[in-house]
Amino acid sequence: MTDDLSFLRAQARTQRFTLGTPRQFQVTPDGGRVLFLRSESGVDRRNSLWQLDVTTGEESKLVDAAELLPGEEDLPAEERARRERTREMSGGVVGFATDAACSVAAFSLSGRLYTADLTTGAVRMLVDAAVIDPRPNPQGTHVAYVADRRVHVVELATGDDRVVAGPEPTEGEDVGWGLAEFIAAEEMRRVRGYWWSPDGRSLLAARTDRSEVPRWHIADPANPASPVNTVAYPAAGTTNVAVSAAVVTLDGERVDVPAGEWEYLVAVHWSAGGPPLLTVQSRDQKTLEVRALDVTDGSTRVLHTEQDPDWVEIVTGVPAWTPDGRLVRVGVADGAYRLFVDGTAVTGTDLQVRSVLDVGDEVLFSASGDDPTQIHVYRTDSGTVRRLSEGMGVHNGAGTVDAAVLASWSPDYAGIGVSVLRGGERVAGIASVAADPGIEPNVHWLELGERALRAALVLPTGHAPGDGTLPVLLDPYGGPHAQRVLRSRNAMLTPQWLADQGFAVLVVDGRGSPGRGPAWERAMAGDLGDVALADQVDALHAAAERFGDLDLDRVAVRGWSFGGYLAAAAVLRRPDVFTAGVAGAPVTDWSLYDTHYTERYLGHPDEAPEVYERNSLITDAPKLERSLLIVHGLADDNVFVAHALRLSSELLAAGRAHTFLPLAGATHMTPQAEEVAENLMLTQVRWLKEQLGVEVGA
Repeated sequence: MTDDLSFLRAQARTQRFTLGTPRQFQVTPDGGRVLFLRSESGVDRRNSLWQLDVTTGEESKLVDAAELLPGEEDLPAEERARRERTREMSGGVVGFATDAACSVAAFSLSGRLYTADLTTGAVRMLVDAAVIDPRPNPQGTHVAYVADRRVHVVELATGDDRVVAGPEPTEGEDVGWGLAEFIAAEEMRRVRGYWWSPDGRSLLAARTDRSEVPRWHIADPANPASPVNTVAYPAAGTTNVAVSAAVVTLDGERVDVPAGEWEYLVAVHWSAGGPPLLTVQSRDQKTLEVRALDVTDGSTRVLHTEQDPDWVEIVTGVPAWTPDGRLVRVGVADGAYRLFVDGTAVTGTDLQVRSVLDVGDEVLFSASGDDPTQIHVYRTDSGTVRRLSEGMGVHNGAGTVDAAVLASWSPDYAGIGVSVLRGGERVAGIASVAADPGIEPNVHWLELGERALRAALVLPTGHAPGDGTLPVLLDPYGGPHAQRVLRSRNAMLTPQWLADQGFAVLVVDGRGSPGRGPAWERAMAGDLGDVALADQVDALHAAAERFGDLDLDRVAVRGWSFGGYLAAAAVLRRPDVFTAGVAGAPVTDWSLYDTHYTERYLGHPDEAPEVYERNSLITDAPKLERSLLIVHGLADDNVFVAHALRLSSELLAAGRAHTFLPLAGATHMTPQAEEVAENLMLTQVRWLKEQLGVEVGA
């Protein structure tokens, strides 16, 4: 593909070579079919709903998004916000839900509610409104959805549409039902706001009240006639959205669930194995409780409490009931994230459990072993554990232990490989039509320094160690909760392009990154900047000891989000190491970032103001001796452009020269328009070469 397009334009057009990859797999109860989403090609943004016949291997399209909506989508504001939180960039059918038997699927397209009969293939539009998150009940008789801050239910047989949960007329626009609030979606990975009962006759719906949350305003300076976007943003130390819930029935009855003494509603699980489970967390995140809900009176009782002197980590997919009523959870024991079933640890300390993928009689989950750059899929087996995924790489899963779908990325091939397993054996595959990047990264996978920091050193294509010195470009994320060093060819595509511009590119995961256990993660408690920066510097020096081609007199760093914070910190705090830094969408003042993320690591700003000052870059502005390029989207509602503006203002006041590049209309996701994406990267590379004294064009 890159023969006709530059790599950068191809990467933007293909959404980082993800278009055309199958996704969101759901296996039918008999294991005979797999439902999934996929676009028509590697450049088509519109996903359609497909199914695979596992026995024959035949794929068939159930819902054609282009046929239903030939033109452009018109998304409700709540759906645009939801996609921003989940970093969803594609279109068409981006999500679907089914009943328990997989006989009917519900999905929204351009705000309209559709259902697909998975037996006959018939597709019909049920509601022409601003529909969010439609979900059938387990019996397939009704579909719930959210519109206008209310939870609606449609009866499929009659088309009767009623509101089952919504704000009272006196409550105004600050109260909503059935949607995840900003903090839940952005930081806790809870993107749902209502849950069906197993009998399909009632729902548990979350109620959110943002009336006390500060209002922040995002203007569009490039279009001054456009209205200001006002958002409720709970910055560190301020008031969160108040979250409570209620059980509502199709007959109009309602049982309120008081908010209790907790701050955050982390997760909800409702299955036939037991009463509804509410997972809640305290404001300081040092206590997490699993509570059982009595649907008759709204009271809850504590089933399990997890505590930690720093914070309790949230693991997706748990807690949950097995069909016979055993509680499945993940907790810390003996220095590892371990899977517990009915109070007994099933995994040992040799695994770090990443997520729970399915809970049935047995449990399907993902975990890392002694190599955190790899993630594998495992199953429980009568109290033991068995690995299902094979080969080096990053693997994810869906379905059940008996009929599992494995999605795999590897350093040995581009894109994704999808396998369907029965009894642990491969019986079918699902095709990917993603574009081939046409790049084979020249990667050295490393463990560096006394902390065995996992790193990837990417050299120009054809360059072997000893071929000559190269300027060094660090390309980290570097913060907690995320990894860059993964055994996947696709993960190294951008670093390889950067290397081919004449750099030795070093990507390092330091302390705080997942996959190495709770102690490794908690090393960042109270100190986000210096810990992260020390690991990057240590890795750089250790890599240079092993590879003489790395020119330590010409070192630059670039990053986005936390990586942007780290890049700015590098040139401000370690000018002895770094010559230049590109800080994209950087957090510069942690008092401007959200409650859940920031307070997890730094505490409450009223209780630890000195911690916030120590981790802020604003007070470092007068120290700038090196070159700094700041890039920020003006429409960013996650890391607001105020971060960049405040740092730039302090730099100017201190007489410190720097460059500031604002991106009109851009959110926290990097720009996707082909020409903008290409020119933004070319601008960075050209600037970096100028600062390092490298001939531009070399």
